[in-house]
Formats: sequence, C-alpha cells, structure tokens
Amino acid sequence: MNIHEYQAKEIFARHGLPVPPGEVATTVGEAVALAGKFGLPVMVKSQVLTGGRGKAGGVKFCKTIDDVKENASNILGMDIKGHIVRRVLVTPALDIASEFYIGMLIDRTSQRVLLMCSAEGGMEIEQVAKDKPEAILKLAIDPRYGLLDHEALELGLKMCPGEVKKARQMANAMQKLYTVFLAADASLAEINPFIFTPDGVGHAIDGKVSFDDNAMYRHADYEALRDLEAEDPAERQAREANLSFVKLEGNVGCLVNGAGLAMATMDLVKYYGGQPANFLDIGGSSNPEKVVNALRIILQDKAVKVILFNIFGGITRCDDVANGIIKATEMMTIDVPIVVRLTGTNEAEGRALLSKTKLHPAETMDEAVQKAIALAG
Repeated sequence: MNIHEYQAKEIFARHGLPVPPGEVATTVGEAVALAGKFGLPVMVKSQVLTGGRGKAGGVKFCKTIDDVKENASNILGMDIKGHIVRRVLVTPALDIASEFYIGMLIDRTSQRVLLMCSAEGGMEIEQVAKDKPEAILKLAIDPRYGLLDHEALELGLKMCPGEVKKARQMANAMQKLYTVFLAADASLAEINPFIFTPDGVGHAIDGKVSFDDNAMYRHADYEALRDLEAEDPAERQAREANLSFVKLEGNVGCLVNGAGLAMATMDLVKYYGGQPANFLDIGGSSNPEKVVNALRIILQDKAVKVILFNIFGGITRCDDVANGIIKATEMMTIDVPIVVRLTGTNEAEGRALLSKTKLHPAETMDEAVQKAIALAG
C-alpha cells in the first residue's frame, strides 16, 4: 500500500526526522490560507501516488500570494500519469545548498534491509542507477544489530567528505529512517531529497513510504491512510473480495489458484506470444461466489478477449472446481471464450463436466495457454 508524501512526512516526524512543517489543501482558498500561516515563499506540491510530479508541473515555488492562487488553481484537478490531483501540500520553501537521496528497501538476495544513499539527490533514483550506478552507496543492514552508529557515519562522510557536522546529521537521518522502516513494516521508505540549507542544517523535504500489504493486519491505524480514490478500482474490489490481483496490459485474463502457478501461467502466455491481462490468485476455494467476483473484476478490463482458468486440485477436487466454474458462469453474462485447465484430484471427472458446456477444457498447461491465445485472436 502506497501513501502520499504528506502522510509519509507525518510518520517521519513522529520518529524524529527533521521534516519542515506543512499541511494539505483541497481548494485554492485553503492553499492561500496556509501560505499566510507559514509565510512566503512556499512550495505548492501535488499529492498523487506517482512519480514525476515536478516534470508534470505539479510542484511549484511561490513567492507571492498571487503565485499561490495561480499555481494551486492549475495543480488542483491536474492529471499526472492518470492520477487526478485532489489535494496539494503547502510547505515553507527552503534554500537548498545541497541535496541527497536516502532510501531503504528489502533486498531478497541478502535477505536484509538494504540502505541506499547518494549525493545525486532530487533525481529519480532509477535514473541515477541507470546512468551513474557508482553514485549509489549500498549497505545490507544486519538485522541482529540494526544500523550501527559507525556504519551510518561512514556513509555520511562518504557523501559529505570533510563535513563532519553534515555527516552526523545524515547518519542520524539514516538511523531514524531505519526505525521508520521497521516500525511500519514497510517495503520501501525513502527521503528524496534530504537537503542542507546554506547554514548547514539538514531537512527531509520529500518522503515516500510503501507498506507491506501482508503486514497490514498489525497496523489497523494505517488503513485510514489508504486513498481509495487513487487506487485502481479493480484492485480495490479484489482486496475487498480477498483476492490477489494485479492489472497488466494484455488481453488474456488469468484466473489461477496459487501465486507460483499464476506466475508460471503468465510466463507461459508470454512464451507462446500472448500477453497476460492480469495476475489473479483465487486461492483454493471452489466457491462460485468467489469465482464470480474474480470474473467480474477481470471483465471490467475491456481489453480482455479470453479467460484462462489454470487450476491445480490438491485437497480441493477438480470436479468441485468445475462445478463452481460452471455455476459461476451461469450466474452472469460472459461474452468472451473461457478455457479451463484442471489437473490433480478427480481431473478427468472435472473435464467431463466441462465438456457438456460451452467452456473449452484443456488437459495440459501448454494446450490451455495456446488455446487461449488462439481464441484471443
């Protein structure tokens, strides 16, 4: 789950990171009032769950109240990569002498939290990694000890050579960000940029936090941070129906039980020249209602030209799954062909049931995928 910049900075502030004051506005009048509260100049920053806000014109420096009125008016309602701006953050504009990147994520290779930092702050870190990979310093943090003082200070000194005061502030920010990362069960936490003003004082002037959805049950209070308007409607419906769903760009709708099998199914669709329209794991249930929910979510995508069921029946019997699929398709109008591959317990019985319908049964995974791609045209 992603949250907005202003929400991330509120979390940062609670853990002691040096965050400038700021509040959100949903109207031009509110933005003007906040500019008066903080004093000019201010920054007016669009709050959307995507990057590239500055390049899109969604972040503006305002020297006067007229600037605030004009920029807030232009930014509110702006479309940035398909995200409509419904609120702006108004915050004091600081004089930037230097800027840095500090971020943390899960490194699956080392199975640790990976700290990344760079003196190339203020830029998209992906672009820095592509153009100047040597500019990114990395440290896999030992979970037994956390981010130790000397480790953080060493990185700080590498980014601010000869400037001990700045290096210590940077090290302190790294350690506090690590505390945020652990406390929030985050999958990503970053400050971009962490800046120093001309008097040598550090500030976290932008922030991003992504929560691990699998840990949300431990953070009931974070549910209130979810921006339902910004979420993809299909992904929101899937979450509410306890389905694992991610929308993609293809035309083969995939309904699979098990995340590993779902990934393998998408790989095989690509292998045979098709394009998967989604990742959807319906779990082990043969409940027709769950299948109906899954089908409705997939069929909202008008690009979908065929539905591919790929089901492994272990404890759940394939004939039960077949009955569930048949009942589900009878409960709704479906205008695209459906291919069903069943394997496992009672698979022959399941395919026999499917053969009496307009569905397209398949025995092997390769056969099912190739049949689905052909039917998709």
